[in-house]
Amino acid sequence: MTVEAVVFDLDGVVVDSETVWDDVRKQYVREGGGRYDAEAQRAMMGMSSTEWSAYIHDELGVTASPERINSDVIELMARRYSEHLPLVPGAREAVERMAASFPLGLASSSNRELIDLVLELAWLGTLFRATVSSEEVPRGKPSADVYLEVAQRLAVSPERCVAIEDSHAGIASASAAGMRVVAIPNPHYPPDDSTLAGAAIVLESIRELTPNLIR
Repeated sequence: MTVEAVVFDLDGVVVDSETVWDDVRKQYVREGGGRYDAEAQRAMMGMSSTEWSAYIHDELGVTASPERINSDVIELMARRYSEHLPLVPGAREAVERMAASFPLGLASSSNRELIDLVLELAWLGTLFRATVSSEEVPRGKPSADVYLEVAQRLAVSPERCVAIEDSHAGIASASAAGMRVVAIPNPHYPPDDSTLAGAAIVLESIRELTPNLIR
């Protein structure tokens, strides 16, 4: 089947941000009197901002409202990105290669303001024809919603899209949408073997991502 579009994840694929998210939320939760451990980090991977802010309030014991939690954490993340944007080595070049051959979409669990900030700081914003935050759809990853919305905005059938993903939740989300997946496992939080078995291709680095491979 002909590939008509490529859809990137953001966190862990373009920007090496999972450890930043973990650090920021860990500090915020503990300073707010809550509990934070490795299980909390795993649970929140792929959640939309609405979902993880409610999780921090309901499950981790931070008494601030979910709305306030969301606002505070996003402000801290934006500050960290503005000080230093941790782009994945080779990510900018890979996006540029793909954009020269395919329409590009972006399906991210990050908030809209963080998506826009990252793309602005990385000088990549003009290369994506459609970008969707999971806060803009009913459910975050691993549900298919965010990928289905990107495909709709690109006016391309999900079955004719290839997703570039790094995590368990992201691979499950893109697969549920009917997209074929190129997996680039996150070195900090790698998906398990059964999840990777669902990918069409598994790469060691985004530097290996080329238009010919996608075709």
